[in-house]
Amino acid sequence: MLLTLFSGENEGLLFGVFGVIIILFLLVDLGFFHKAHQKVTQREALLQSLFWVAVSVCYGMVIYFYGEGPTASFEFFSAYVTEKALSIDNIFVILLILRYFNVKEEYYHNILFWGILGAIVFRAIFIFVGAFLIAQFHWILYIFGAFLIYSGVKIFSEEGDMEIEPEKNPVMKWAKKIFPFTTNTADGKFWVKENGKRLFTPLFLVIILIESTDLIFAVDSIPAAFAISQNEFVIYTSNIFAVMGLRAMFFLLANVLDKFYLLQKGLSVVLIFIGAKMMLEMEILQDALGTIFGVEHITIPIFLSFGVIIFLLFASIVLSLIFPKKPELVESEH
Repeated sequence: MLLTLFSGENEGLLFGVFGVIIILFLLVDLGFFHKAHQKVTQREALLQSLFWVAVSVCYGMVIYFYGEGPTASFEFFSAYVTEKALSIDNIFVILLILRYFNVKEEYYHNILFWGILGAIVFRAIFIFVGAFLIAQFHWILYIFGAFLIYSGVKIFSEEGDMEIEPEKNPVMKWAKKIFPFTTNTADGKFWVKENGKRLFTPLFLVIILIESTDLIFAVDSIPAAFAISQNEFVIYTSNIFAVMGLRAMFFLLANVLDKFYLLQKGLSVVLIFIGAKMMLEMEILQDALGTIFGVEHITIPIFLSFGVIIFLLFASIVLSLIFPKKPELVESEH
């Protein structure tokens, strides 16, 4: 089942290129660029964001030339763009967590690095377990589709900014029972030794909360990816490339998220569209639509899906700039 879209030599090549890219840049990032704690500037964030977008586009083109036609490449780009857009809400919640714990900005990079490393592992588990279950029980896809429609409608109906209450978070309560903590931030370290005993700092708790938050958001993003493609290789690589660019996007957008307030609405419509596309594959719907429109089988090509996703997200960004949120509403939310 693994890497079912690609065959033999090309399969190994694509997976090898992906692994080298991710491992190389994780090592370079941690071991060379950010040995010491430092604040990431807007210019650095922009350059890093452009870099990861460029790397992702290049990898999508590698899939285009070495996969079986353009379908796999468009599936990769569709899943990548969708995951990027879904990351906006993730960024907002991460920012709320960091501000809640009064984390210094020079520690942001290190925290997000380990948060992303955890996301790479946990999403691999989610995706390959999901792929196994779908292979055994294909009808799970329709549950995913219904869930995405529900999520899209729920997000669309939400008003105002979300709030977090870490002290009520069950993961945080569990962590405090299991691990011994100190209030000492220890210059950005995750644990320290006091009186010969290892104690975990508040930054370690922040890491746990960010990881649990990513798992919650993966509940939306992973089914959305499966709605676009059932190939676990395409789903995982597109997800991880989007996640690798998440940190740079965080520093780039952290202070301007309010300006793109309609992006959440656009994202909700994307989820509804993807969920409906998945539900369209149900035999009962196909029979009903076939009777109404007099066609044997209705499908939405991946090329059209990609265009719809791009249009909806681009339109929501443009409309946010053309019709900015009223100042009194912005002030009331802060």
